[in-house]
Amino acid sequence: MKTKNEYIESLAAELKEWSAQIDLLTAKTEESVGMVKLKYTQELNSVRAHQQAATIKLHELENASDDAWDQVKITADKIWDDLRTGLTSASAKFK
Repeated sequence: MKTKNEYIESLAAELKEWSAQIDLLTAKTEESVGMVKLKYTQELNSVRAHQQAATIKLHELENASDDAWDQVKITADKIWDDLRTGLTSASAKFK
């Protein structure tokens, strides 16, 4: 089982990797036109909302007391799953 710091570092690394993927999708969106661009933009806005929630939750994890850690971790896991799913879905649509 990972320690608190290992868990946070793991999530931070994933978030950094996913941010790079979001940047690539953003570049693809900028190259698109018309309805395709609109569709991609809407998809990216959803992914970015999940990314922002993940960033906020990462900060909460860093500052969580031992007593609150388990509850914050549960919600972080859910947010990470949502971001992972959204990014996977968006990436598939951009191919």
